[in-house]
Amino acid sequence: MAKVSHLPGRAEHHWIWQMEAACRGLGSEAFFHPDGERGPDRTMREEAAKAVCAACPVRARCLEHALSVAEPYGVWGGLTAKERQPAAESRPAAA
Repeated sequence: MAKVSHLPGRAEHHWIWQMEAACRGLGSEAFFHPDGERGPDRTMREEAAKAVCAACPVRARCLEHALSVAEPYGVWGGLTAKERQPAAESRPAAA
């Protein structure tokens, strides 16, 4: 029998912010590039994704999540993976 007192407890606070995200219900293709996407097509998709993020009430939380898990793909919190890289590199290593 499991010792209930040793269970970690509720964890919904780690993701519940996503329920308020402006991107909720939009397809992931708006935020993650398909194989082979380059140049103007990629730029247009990323700019459209950033426009959604610009009006998002949980943008800061989304960006923090992407940085904390070192998300290597997609637009999160209004930044592409390449744009997040400097911020991710300056973060202290997780303990």
